[in-house]
Amino acid sequence: MLTAFTAGLLLITVSELGDKTFFIAVILAMHHSRRLVFTGVVAALAAMTVLSVILGQTVSLLPKVYIHYAEIALFIAFGLKLLYQGSKMSAASCDKEVVEEAEAAVKQADLESPKRRTPLSILIEAFVLTFMAEWGDRTQIATIALAAGNNPIGVTVGAVLGHAICAAIAVIGGKMIAGRISERQLTLIGGCLFLVFGIVAAIEGA
Repeated sequence: MLTAFTAGLLLITVSELGDKTFFIAVILAMHHSRRLVFTGVVAALAAMTVLSVILGQTVSLLPKVYIHYAEIALFIAFGLKLLYQGSKMSAASCDKEVVEEAEAAVKQADLESPKRRTPLSILIEAFVLTFMAEWGDRTQIATIALAAGNNPIGVTVGAVLGHAICAAIAVIGGKMIAGRISERQLTLIGGCLFLVFGIVAAIEGA
């Protein structure tokens, strides 16, 4: 369980910092109650994590040998992809495209929301925006892969804690911290981390 917890915590914390969901939380926290935004964001990420773990456990019903090789291939593929993307990025503090996507998503949600904002409407907006942004993201797929071959409780607790840490940094630090995040460095670190998980999975299988 400890290995699954550590893997989930490290993978999510490194991958989510500077991600689209991170900037959505930053933008929302600049206009609304930080407590409400944090609650909505973490609730969405926790729900996505539980769903991903359930999917991972469903996948685990397949023959173990298939799961093992699929897990290795997935982690190594993600790792190489991230390293390639990181090598092509500029040294700018953050990915402008990701920030613009987050801003557009929040702006569209604000246009569709009632002018008089209630605590419930803010919670719902934070939850829906975060859930939709996280759907199909590499961290969701990685969580499914982790849950397929590791202790589901450990993966769930570690991943949720990682999400909560990133959400707390986003809503508390806000724009100041976001401007100092190096998307390139985080992408390269994430790529190395995925490769390490792939190698560990291969060694454990041997």
